[in-house]
Amino acid sequence: QVQLVESGGGLVQAGGSLRLSCAASTTSLRLDAMGWYRQAPGKQRELVAAFTSGGSPRYADSVKDRFTISRGNAKNTVYLHMNSLKPEDTAVYYCNAELGSFVYWGQGTQVTVSS
Repeated sequence: QVQLVESGGGLVQAGGSLRLSCAASTTSLRLDAMGWYRQAPGKQRELVAAFTSGGSPRYADSVKDRFTISRGNAKNTVYLHMNSLKPEDTAVYYCNAELGSFVYWGQGTQVTVSS
């Protein structure tokens, strides 16, 4: 069982920045893919940014040029650097990881952007 622990959410004004962190409980195996999803109230969970199993990052169109996903020096750690935040970015952000056929989710961290 792999656990994902997120941190870094909070309240920020529009135009501000936040950095989210996600660390997996295992370092003995390299997770195939890691990334971030978000879910706003009344909406479906959607991809924000992720590293594919091939290693390339992909982004939702709504966050391109504002958000950057990066890997940490520690194995199985990813960050989401969020700049120029907008009220519509308000959501619970979830870390996601895949290992073979298994998919894991973190508990979520709230990001609230005030106008």
